[in-house]
Amino acid sequence: MKDNKPKGRQFGEIRRNKMLDWLREEGSERVSVFAEAFGVSEVTVRHDLEKLENDGHVVREHGGAFLKSVPDQVRSMALGHQENTDVKQKIGQATAKLVSNGETIILDSGSTTTAVASHLIDKKEVTVITNALNIALMLGAEPEFDVHMSGGHFKAPTLSLSGERSADYFKGLFAQKLFLATAALDIENGLTYPSMSDIAVKRAMMDAAQSIILVADSSKIGSRSFCRLGGLESIDILITDSGIQDEYRLAIETAGVQVIIAN
Repeated sequence: MKDNKPKGRQFGEIRRNKMLDWLREEGSERVSVFAEAFGVSEVTVRHDLEKLENDGHVVREHGGAFLKSVPDQVRSMALGHQENTDVKQKIGQATAKLVSNGETIILDSGSTTTAVASHLIDKKEVTVITNALNIALMLGAEPEFDVHMSGGHFKAPTLSLSGERSADYFKGLFAQKLFLATAALDIENGLTYPSMSDIAVKRAMMDAAQSIILVADSSKIGSRSFCRLGGLESIDILITDSGIQDEYRLAIETAGVQVIIAN
């Protein structure tokens, strides 16, 4: 009988990919945190980070590592996740149609929500609450937008503010709509993310919104990341692209979520 379980080398590759996803969200992390999160020794983590450094992804420092591209990203105000940009622009355009003049909305950080923000420019008297520095700068210059930002810890790769202080900002606020980003979405586990620091912020955003709209391109559907936010029942609408598989669309709609395909 064929054994399809991942071998040791495969486990190492999977772990290193998850570490890299983590660093693409957080910018940097300590060896001890990785060791606890992945249930391996600090020696194993150091070997993993050495491999990622040799591959040109990270720079090791005493006790940890940081993403090599972070300084240039922050100086240019560029987000790291720039895959599927054409699809994300279509999603952004379709999503912007759901925003009415005079509404209060929450915009999560991320490349897809940034695409949403870029298509809101013609709206009138919209109040925007966000944890994304790039979105605040984009819409804050427009006279028809009243922009509010949470506080918290600055995450360089996502140009966002995170942590408990950021989550506390949303307590007592009310918005008609939240436009939420995700790293991965699958039927069994729902919404998942590469690291833990954003979970509290996203939950606080969700508590503050009447309607929760997830924006995610189809490459994220059917995959799973490290930390779970909530099941499919936690969102009202999913806006994605035509690449979504029929089986996933049916399962998501069966869970009571409206699916909008951006064309």
